[in-house]
Amino acid sequence: MDRRAFLSALSGGLLAAPLAAEAQKSEKKACVGILNLGSVPSPEELAQSVATNQFWLSMRQLGWVDGQTMVVERRFGESAEQLRAGAADLVRLKVDVLFVASAGLAKILQLETKTIPIVVGRADNDLVAAGLVASLARPGGEHHGVTAPER
Repeated sequence: MDRRAFLSALSGGLLAAPLAAEAQKSEKKACVGILNLGSVPSPEELAQSVATNQFWLSMRQLGWVDGQTMVVERRFGESAEQLRAGAADLVRLKVDVLFVASAGLAKILQLETKTIPIVVGRADNDLVAAGLVASLARPGGEHHGVTAPER
């Protein structure tokens, strides 16, 4: 499946899910898995982050709210071992999409799955050089993300 078809199918499916949920109460909610570097935040810190982070504000404007229209599974790790365990756990949960903030975290997820789409929020280095995508024009596989040119 090419990138456009995937993104079209994903966005169409995600946007249709709330409507389908109204028609069928037992409909499964979309599940997003997030792998983060660092310690587990307190409930207050997490709530503050969700309330002020531009990504979550945009998701809310689009109607996507954790616990209401989707489920967000978060895993944190301070060491490579903890991050690998968190990645394996997210894959075991069969989340619909995996989201990370860096190419390094995407590489950890790449070791665990070849089928779940991995979205890199911001690439701290070139996704091609990191071995995550074949090229920026045609990434191929299940990796998607944003990369910024060097200044």
